[in-house]
Amino acid sequence: MPEAQSTPQQAHRRFLTFRADGRLYALPAAAVAEVIRTPPAARVPQAPAALAGLANLRGVVLPLVSLRALLGLAGSEIGEHARAIVLDGAAPVALAVDAVEALFSVSDGRIETRQTEFAAGPGEKITGAFQTGSAETAKVLDIETLLKEAFAQRVQSKAVSRTTAPPAGKSGERRNVASEALVTFDVAGQEYALALSSVQEIVPAPESVTPLPHAENLVVGMIAFRERLLPLLSLRGLLGFPTAQVRDGREKVVVAHIGGALVGLVADRARAIVAAEQDLIDPIPPVLAARSGGEARIKAIYRGDQGRRLISILATDQMFRDDVMRHLGSEQKQGAAQMTRETGIERQFLVFRLGADEFGLPIEAVDEVSRVPDQITRLPKTPKFLEGVVNLRGEVLPVVDQRRRFDMPMLENREGRRLVVVRTERHRAGLIVDAVSEVLRSRQDAIEPPPELTGDITRLVQGVINIEKDGRIILLLDPAELLTRAERGLLDAFEAKKAAS
Repeated sequence: MPEAQSTPQQAHRRFLTFRADGRLYALPAAAVAEVIRTPPAARVPQAPAALAGLANLRGVVLPLVSLRALLGLAGSEIGEHARAIVLDGAAPVALAVDAVEALFSVSDGRIETRQTEFAAGPGEKITGAFQTGSAETAKVLDIETLLKEAFAQRVQSKAVSRTTAPPAGKSGERRNVASEALVTFDVAGQEYALALSSVQEIVPAPESVTPLPHAENLVVGMIAFRERLLPLLSLRGLLGFPTAQVRDGREKVVVAHIGGALVGLVADRARAIVAAEQDLIDPIPPVLAARSGGEARIKAIYRGDQGRRLISILATDQMFRDDVMRHLGSEQKQGAAQMTRETGIERQFLVFRLGADEFGLPIEAVDEVSRVPDQITRLPKTPKFLEGVVNLRGEVLPVVDQRRRFDMPMLENREGRRLVVVRTERHRAGLIVDAVSEVLRSRQDAIEPPPELTGDITRLVQGVINIEKDGRIILLLDPAELLTRAERGLLDAFEAKKAAS
């Protein structure tokens, strides 16, 4: 390509040059906001190949796009030494490239724009080309066209406020049995529960807390929690068990409203969310109710799994002495005032993991969480995503393996997997996930819409919670969209067959 001679009258344009698979490309400097090290990215399930995930840039969630994959080049995995070019615009995008070369100032006369269609290679869209000082040709990418062709623009609203709970009278074929949602947890090898309505969220136990002088043994200390001070109390101490000698990292804090105060109850580990049939909840026997020890904090026993699983339900109005509750209430007056100043509706999400990625489901769409049953009956002539069916307390429930659903490799160690039972307007199914980590509470106005670049997948990913201080990005999923139309049709047929049998 002939090199034009620049003159003082010719306008100059600046370009940033970079490489992908050894090829030299360029973008106008005006289109570049900054160049950074490639940030960690949260994988988006079933996303286009070019979308490496969603990354956090100083509190802003933006798509991370692989240039190699965008151009259809081999080896689209982002290397350790890659860089991310953050593109300027209304919807920022980070473009992962192999290496960034230099910033060039080029006169208009040296930019060839007349035969771009002949200069473009397979998969490339270019608006021009110019020669660098080393006589190497840099192709100016038409990045907007490449992105538009790779990602279908979302057509539905970004709002994540629509409810996923089924309307009255449309809860599917479930048995008409009244139930109470319980959050269960382990204390000294025994399973206890609180009503889900009294639990705000479940979070990992902190490494360190601020001790309170002259406090009772059951008071662990105070921690900063969502711009307030939260007292931590030991469920072991509350229930009369000895203190655990060694922490194993699985301890959880159940943040609950107890007697008008918000407190953190330290449990050995979180267990499940259970839909407890009310006809299987028995009041505590009088011989235990009359005692003054830890049993006095228990109001009822749930007989789960046909009586094989006894869960002690704690009485929130009897957990602490009156003087302790008055003390907790006075400690939290400032926190309560702060809560009244906060704006926006709060929502709760069940957070689960698949590999290193975190996903959230609206708590109102979750019926329960339990261990994956040992026996899952495989159905013939069904797609790979449908693991089979299980008998869950007399109801036949289809089970979906979310790793297969998201085209992820199978998990080698399956011991910690959980079954999350979700319901939509028309279906009820169990989702197999690697682990359930917490119940997370978030204000509606703190939920970010997914970037438009994610295209059709935004029907599945309804929003993003970006916890910047912890380096976490949680993708909020729509339970109704976890299945494709074809798969929903299969479950419709399954429900019809089940009803006819």
